[in-house]
Amino acid sequence: MTVQVKDMVLEKVAIGPVSARVYQGAEFGKGAPIVLFFHGGAFLESGIQATVKESAIAESMAKAGAIVAIPDYNAPLGNVFPKPLEVGYSLFSYLANKRASGIGDRNSLLLIAGEEAGGNIAAGVALKARDHYADALDGQILFSPLLDPFMGTSSIRKADGIGMRQRWTEGWSHYLSGGGCHPYAAPCLCSRIAGVAPALFFTAEDDPLRDETVGYADRLKAAGVDVRQHILPAGAGWPSIYGGKTDGTSNWQESVSREFKSFVQGLSVQHQLH
Repeated sequence: MTVQVKDMVLEKVAIGPVSARVYQGAEFGKGAPIVLFFHGGAFLESGIQATVKESAIAESMAKAGAIVAIPDYNAPLGNVFPKPLEVGYSLFSYLANKRASGIGDRNSLLLIAGEEAGGNIAAGVALKARDHYADALDGQILFSPLLDPFMGTSSIRKADGIGMRQRWTEGWSHYLSGGGCHPYAAPCLCSRIAGVAPALFFTAEDDPLRDETVGYADRLKAAGVDVRQHILPAGAGWPSIYGGKTDGTSNWQESVSREFKSFVQGLSVQHQLH
Protein backbone atom coordinates (compact mmCIF):
# COMPACT_ATOMS: atom_id res chain seq x y z
CA MET A 1 0.00 0.00 0.00
CA THR A 2 1.33 3.44 -0.93
CA VAL A 3 1.72 5.76 2.06
CA GLN A 4 0.86 9.44 1.84
CA VAL A 5 2.65 11.97 4.06
CA LYS A 6 1.40 15.43 4.92
CA ASP A 7 2.24 18.12 7.45
CA MET A 8 -0.55 19.78 9.38
CA VAL A 9 -1.20 21.87 12.48
CA LEU A 10 -3.54 20.65 15.20
CA GLU A 11 -5.05 24.03 15.98
CA LYS A 12 -7.30 23.54 18.99
CA VAL A 13 -5.19 21.51 21.39
CA ALA A 14 -5.55 22.77 24.98
CA ILE A 15 -1.90 23.84 25.26
CA GLY A 16 -1.95 25.60 21.88
CA PRO A 17 -1.33 24.66 18.22
CA VAL A 18 0.97 21.67 17.62
CA SER A 19 2.61 20.78 14.31
CA ALA A 20 2.38 17.16 13.21
CA ARG A 21 3.42 14.93 10.36
CA VAL A 22 0.71 12.49 9.31
CA TYR A 23 1.23 9.16 7.55
CA GLN A 24 -1.68 7.27 6.06
CA GLY A 25 -2.12 4.52 3.53
CA ALA A 26 -3.57 5.76 0.26
CA GLU A 27 -6.32 3.16 0.57
CA PHE A 28 -7.11 3.53 4.27
CA GLY A 29 -10.75 2.83 5.02
CA LYS A 30 -13.50 4.24 7.16
CA GLY A 31 -12.82 3.67 10.82
CA ALA A 32 -9.06 3.42 10.27
CA PRO A 33 -7.22 3.33 13.61
CA ILE A 34 -5.59 6.57 14.73
CA VAL A 35 -2.08 6.30 16.17
CA LEU A 36 -0.63 9.24 18.09
CA PHE A 37 3.09 8.47 17.79
CA PHE A 38 5.75 10.23 19.90
CA HIS A 39 9.19 10.43 18.28
CA GLY A 40 12.42 9.53 20.03
CA GLY A 41 15.59 11.55 20.43
CA ALA A 42 16.73 10.83 24.01
CA PHE A 43 14.50 13.64 25.37
CA LEU A 44 16.72 16.12 23.52
CA GLU A 45 15.29 16.51 20.01
CA SER A 46 12.36 18.56 18.75
CA GLY A 47 11.04 19.78 15.43
CA ILE A 48 9.30 17.94 12.62
CA GLN A 49 12.72 16.85 11.35
CA ALA A 50 13.06 14.76 14.53
CA THR A 51 10.42 12.48 13.03
CA VAL A 52 12.62 11.43 10.10
CA LYS A 53 14.03 8.39 11.95
CA GLU A 54 10.52 7.30 12.87
CA SER A 55 9.25 7.41 9.29
CA ALA A 56 9.90 3.69 8.78
CA ILE A 57 7.85 2.78 11.87
CA ALA A 58 5.07 5.19 10.89
CA GLU A 59 5.03 3.85 7.35
CA SER A 60 4.86 0.27 8.64
CA MET A 61 1.75 1.06 10.67
CA ALA A 62 0.22 3.14 7.88
CA LYS A 63 0.72 0.26 5.44
CA ALA A 64 -1.31 -1.86 7.86
CA GLY A 65 -4.20 0.61 7.54
CA ALA A 66 -3.57 3.19 10.26
CA ILE A 67 -3.50 6.97 10.28
CA VAL A 68 -0.30 7.86 12.15
CA ALA A 69 0.26 11.39 13.52
CA ILE A 70 3.74 12.28 14.81
CA PRO A 71 3.50 15.57 16.74
CA ASP A 72 6.30 18.01 17.52
CA TYR A 73 5.47 17.53 21.20
CA ASN A 74 8.58 19.25 22.60
CA ALA A 75 8.05 22.54 20.76
CA PRO A 76 5.11 24.15 22.61
CA LEU A 77 6.41 23.97 26.20
CA GLY A 78 9.94 22.52 26.06
CA ASN A 79 11.39 19.09 26.73
CA VAL A 80 11.79 18.93 30.52
CA PHE A 81 9.27 16.83 32.49
CA PRO A 82 6.34 17.34 32.97
CA LYS A 83 5.95 19.58 29.92
CA PRO A 84 6.25 16.96 27.14
CA LEU A 85 3.80 14.74 29.02
CA GLU A 86 1.34 17.63 29.36
CA VAL A 87 1.52 18.23 25.61
CA GLY A 88 1.18 14.50 24.92
CA TYR A 89 -1.87 14.17 27.13
CA SER A 90 -3.44 17.30 25.63
CA LEU A 91 -2.97 15.84 22.15
CA PHE A 92 -4.49 12.53 23.24
CA SER A 93 -7.48 14.33 24.78
CA TYR A 94 -7.92 16.44 21.65
CA LEU A 95 -7.96 13.41 19.37
CA ALA A 96 -10.30 11.57 21.72
CA ASN A 97 -12.77 14.45 21.50
CA LYS A 98 -12.27 15.42 17.85
CA ARG A 99 -12.05 12.16 15.94
CA ALA A 100 -14.71 13.32 13.48
CA SER A 101 -12.77 16.45 12.46
CA GLY A 102 -9.47 16.17 10.65
CA ILE A 103 -8.05 12.77 11.63
CA GLY A 104 -10.06 9.57 11.54
CA ASP A 105 -13.71 9.28 12.49
CA ARG A 106 -15.86 8.28 15.42
CA ASN A 107 -15.45 4.60 14.62
CA SER A 108 -11.67 4.82 14.77
CA LEU A 109 -9.74 3.11 17.52
CA LEU A 110 -7.40 5.55 19.27
CA LEU A 111 -3.92 4.32 20.15
CA ILE A 112 -0.78 5.97 21.43
CA ALA A 113 2.69 4.83 20.48
CA GLY A 114 6.26 5.92 20.93
CA GLU A 115 9.86 4.99 20.25
CA GLU A 116 12.74 5.30 22.76
CA ALA A 117 12.12 8.60 24.64
CA GLY A 118 8.79 8.84 22.84
CA GLY A 119 7.96 5.41 24.24
CA ASN A 120 8.41 6.92 27.69
CA ILE A 121 5.96 9.70 26.82
CA ALA A 122 3.45 7.19 25.43
CA ALA A 123 3.68 5.02 28.56
CA GLY A 124 3.25 8.10 30.77
CA VAL A 125 0.22 9.27 28.77
CA ALA A 126 -1.27 5.77 29.07
CA LEU A 127 -0.90 5.93 32.86
CA LYS A 128 -2.44 9.39 33.00
CA ALA A 129 -5.25 8.33 30.66
CA ARG A 130 -5.96 5.40 33.00
CA ASP A 131 -6.29 7.89 35.86
CA HIS A 132 -8.36 10.55 34.07
CA TYR A 133 -9.83 9.36 30.74
CA ALA A 134 -9.63 5.58 30.72
CA ASP A 135 -12.39 4.76 28.25
CA ALA A 136 -10.89 6.92 25.49
CA LEU A 137 -7.63 5.02 24.98
CA ASP A 138 -7.87 1.70 23.15
CA GLY A 139 -4.23 0.62 23.20
CA GLN A 140 -0.56 1.55 23.51
CA ILE A 141 2.41 0.47 21.38
CA LEU A 142 5.89 0.86 22.83
CA PHE A 143 8.95 0.52 20.61
CA SER A 144 12.04 0.07 22.82
CA PRO A 145 10.74 2.57 25.38
CA LEU A 146 13.26 4.47 27.49
CA LEU A 147 11.77 3.83 30.92
CA ASP A 148 14.54 3.46 33.52
CA PRO A 149 16.57 6.55 34.53
CA PHE A 150 18.98 4.36 36.51
CA MET A 151 19.95 2.44 33.35
CA GLY A 152 21.04 -0.55 35.38
CA THR A 153 19.86 -3.48 33.27
CA SER A 154 22.21 -6.04 31.80
CA SER A 155 21.27 -5.17 28.22
CA ILE A 156 21.82 -1.45 28.63
CA ARG A 157 25.30 -1.98 30.06
CA LYS A 158 26.19 -3.14 26.57
CA ALA A 159 25.00 0.16 25.07
CA ASP A 160 28.52 1.55 24.73
CA GLY A 161 28.91 -0.75 21.78
CA ILE A 162 26.33 1.19 19.77
CA GLY A 163 27.25 4.64 21.07
CA MET A 164 24.03 5.44 22.97
CA ARG A 165 24.74 5.12 26.69
CA GLN A 166 26.23 8.60 27.10
CA ARG A 167 23.45 10.17 25.05
CA TRP A 168 20.76 8.49 27.14
CA THR A 169 22.53 9.58 30.34
CA GLU A 170 22.51 13.19 29.14
CA GLY A 171 18.90 12.86 28.01
CA TRP A 172 17.64 11.54 31.34
CA SER A 173 19.57 14.24 33.22
CA HIS A 174 17.93 16.88 31.05
CA TYR A 175 14.42 15.42 31.14
CA LEU A 176 14.40 15.14 34.94
CA SER A 177 16.17 18.46 35.57
CA GLY A 178 12.91 20.01 36.74
CA GLY A 179 13.31 18.04 39.98
CA GLY A 180 11.84 14.80 41.32
CA CYS A 181 11.00 11.59 39.53
CA HIS A 182 7.24 11.23 39.15
CA PRO A 183 5.92 7.77 38.13
CA TYR A 184 4.68 9.31 34.87
CA ALA A 185 8.30 10.32 34.13
CA ALA A 186 9.76 6.87 34.82
CA PRO A 187 6.95 4.37 34.25
CA CYS A 188 9.11 1.38 35.19
CA LEU A 189 9.22 2.78 38.74
CA CYS A 190 5.45 3.21 38.95
CA SER A 191 3.98 0.98 41.66
CA ARG A 192 0.37 1.20 40.39
CA ILE A 193 0.19 -0.05 36.82
CA ALA A 194 -3.00 -2.12 36.72
CA GLY A 195 -5.81 -0.91 34.50
CA VAL A 196 -3.77 0.68 31.72
CA ALA A 197 -4.69 0.16 28.07
CA PRO A 198 -3.71 -3.09 26.30
CA ALA A 199 -0.11 -2.94 25.13
CA LEU A 200 2.07 -4.13 22.26
CA PHE A 201 5.85 -4.07 22.82
CA PHE A 202 8.68 -4.24 20.29
CA THR A 203 12.36 -4.83 21.00
CA ALA A 204 15.20 -7.04 19.72
CA GLU A 205 17.70 -9.46 21.18
CA ASP A 206 20.53 -7.01 20.44
CA ASP A 207 18.63 -3.96 21.72
CA PRO A 208 20.23 -2.27 24.78
CA LEU A 209 16.68 -1.34 25.84
CA ARG A 210 15.54 -4.95 25.63
CA ASP A 211 15.58 -5.70 29.37
CA GLU A 212 13.56 -2.66 30.45
CA THR A 213 11.11 -3.21 27.58
CA VAL A 214 10.54 -6.85 28.50
CA GLY A 215 10.56 -6.03 32.23
CA TYR A 216 7.80 -3.44 31.88
CA ALA A 217 5.79 -5.76 29.63
CA ASP A 218 6.05 -8.52 32.23
CA ARG A 219 4.95 -6.18 35.02
CA LEU A 220 1.90 -5.04 33.05
CA LYS A 221 1.03 -8.65 32.27
CA ALA A 222 1.32 -9.59 35.96
CA ALA A 223 -1.00 -6.69 36.78
CA GLY A 224 -3.69 -8.12 34.50
CA VAL A 225 -3.08 -5.93 31.44
CA ASP A 226 -3.52 -7.53 28.01
CA VAL A 227 0.06 -7.57 26.68
CA ARG A 228 1.72 -8.74 23.48
CA GLN A 229 5.45 -8.51 22.89
CA HIS A 230 7.53 -9.10 19.81
CA ILE A 231 11.27 -9.64 20.17
CA LEU A 232 13.16 -9.45 16.89
CA PRO A 233 16.27 -11.54 16.37
CA ALA A 234 19.72 -9.98 16.63
CA GLY A 235 20.93 -8.54 13.35
CA ALA A 236 17.55 -7.22 12.21
CA GLY A 237 18.82 -3.64 12.36
CA TRP A 238 16.45 -2.68 15.17
CA PRO A 239 18.76 -0.32 17.17
CA SER A 240 18.91 1.90 14.08
CA ILE A 241 15.43 3.21 14.96
CA TYR A 242 16.97 5.44 17.63
CA GLY A 243 20.33 6.10 16.01
CA GLY A 244 22.22 3.11 17.40
CA LYS A 245 24.95 1.51 15.34
CA THR A 246 24.06 -1.85 13.84
CA ASP A 247 25.64 -4.26 11.38
CA GLY A 248 22.28 -5.68 10.40
CA THR A 249 20.03 -4.61 7.57
CA SER A 250 16.74 -2.99 8.50
CA ASN A 251 14.38 -5.86 7.78
CA TRP A 252 11.97 -5.41 10.66
CA GLN A 253 9.30 -3.27 8.95
CA GLU A 254 7.21 -6.21 7.78
CA SER A 255 7.16 -7.61 11.32
CA VAL A 256 5.93 -4.26 12.65
CA SER A 257 3.13 -4.13 10.07
CA ARG A 258 2.07 -7.71 10.75
CA GLU A 259 2.14 -7.49 14.56
CA PHE A 260 0.44 -4.09 14.56
CA LYS A 261 -2.36 -5.33 12.32
CA SER A 262 -2.92 -8.39 14.52
CA PHE A 263 -2.94 -6.21 17.65
CA VAL A 264 -5.52 -3.83 16.17
CA GLN A 265 -7.72 -6.71 15.04
CA GLY A 266 -7.72 -8.05 18.59
CA LEU A 267 -8.62 -4.62 19.97
CA SER A 268 -11.45 -4.29 17.43
CA VAL A 269 -12.95 -7.59 18.59
CA GLN A 270 -12.79 -6.48 22.24
CA HIS A 271 -14.30 -3.11 21.29
CA GLN A 272 -17.24 -4.81 19.54
CA LEU A 273 -17.83 -7.13 22.51
CA HIS A 274 -18.11 -4.15 24.82
